[in-house]
Amino acid sequence: MNIKQLSTQQADFDAQLNRLLAFEATADEKLEATVASILADVKQRGDAALLEYTRRFDRLNVSDASELELPQAELRAAFEGLPAAQRAALEQAAQRVTAYHQKQLQSSWSYTEADGTLLGQQVTPLDRVGLYVPGGKAAYPSSVLMNALPAKVAGVGELIMVVPTPDGVKNQLVLAAAYLSGVDRVFTVGGAQAVAALAYGTATIPKVDKIVGPGNAYVASAKRRVFGVVGIDMIAGPSEILVICDGQTNPDWIAMDLFSQAEHDELAQAILLSPDAKFIAAVAQSADKLLMQMPRRDIIQTALENRGALIHVADLDEACAISNRIAPEHLELSVENPQALLPRIKHAGAIFMGRYTSESLGDYCAGPNHVLPTSGTARFSSPLGVYDFQKRSSLIQVSAQGAQTLGAIAAELAFGEGLQAHAQSALFRKKQ
Repeated sequence: MNIKQLSTQQADFDAQLNRLLAFEATADEKLEATVASILADVKQRGDAALLEYTRRFDRLNVSDASELELPQAELRAAFEGLPAAQRAALEQAAQRVTAYHQKQLQSSWSYTEADGTLLGQQVTPLDRVGLYVPGGKAAYPSSVLMNALPAKVAGVGELIMVVPTPDGVKNQLVLAAAYLSGVDRVFTVGGAQAVAALAYGTATIPKVDKIVGPGNAYVASAKRRVFGVVGIDMIAGPSEILVICDGQTNPDWIAMDLFSQAEHDELAQAILLSPDAKFIAAVAQSADKLLMQMPRRDIIQTALENRGALIHVADLDEACAISNRIAPEHLELSVENPQALLPRIKHAGAIFMGRYTSESLGDYCAGPNHVLPTSGTARFSSPLGVYDFQKRSSLIQVSAQGAQTLGAIAAELAFGEGLQAHAQSALFRKKQ
């Protein structure tokens, strides 16, 4: 396998790194036009359009939109029908994810000033959230847990899940995860048409306040287009992992960690930074040795050869500086003392510390959310969490005494802006 091997000592290193990181989801005009048409059609015709697209794209022969909803009994049966080991793993993961996210729960607060004026913030959950879950080949029960459980911890009133079931094939583990997570209603629809139904509402599928969850290019485009009508979590790019290693970890472990993200799809990115040139060579050998054991080896090889790299750095300080420049989705600090490096890390979606912390543990059961910012957006965004399902309202209760002081300040500024009614509104409450 021909993975790029770079060194920060090369004269053109910056240019090579820029080329490696360059990724833009080029707008497909035909796709965008299709999505815009579907959104407009569902908005106008509701269930009738939804049924047509479901018949066309998922080959589901349904005559009435009510047939798209799965009864809770079916979700419960899927959960109860799981093999014991699988059911236990799902329950344990759910418990850990819930416990972690309970720490994020924000509470309302206020304080009272000396003159009796009260100021504060009221925190309330969203009323209704839509959860998009991929179907078909890409069926991820872990995504159900990661999106639904924080919403439930936040106190969201109703959680509506949409999941495509091409040819009527339902993933039992996904349905089980929905049951375990307390999803209120599940509809077997997908694609841009499902996003449209959640954003605009139909006679069958209720309009939501926010849409979360991953999907294909059509779903991503649809989410982008309905933003503003509803909230969305993020527009996710290809998966990424960056490993900083001091050269003392088993090279097989590091190679497999790189594989774990490369196997997602051909556009995934996996990069190793190490000050140990011999270790980099050992990881390259491990990758060649282990690749043949991987069922998804063609995807892994394409991703690593096109967007992967093994980079020799001067020291761990330089590795941290490059990591901050990349702002990776997943960052592994596979070093002797990861806590010492932590203060130098400014930008990363999730940070996995120590030799025993494989990124895959975070994907499933460690506890923190696996919905993370990609494509460098960790510079300004954060993992999905309870805070994404809560909103904040400012509280202002001005006392009669406070109105005298604040009224004068507000009026002075309002007159300066030429807004006379603003000024008079404040002054009317001021004692003459």
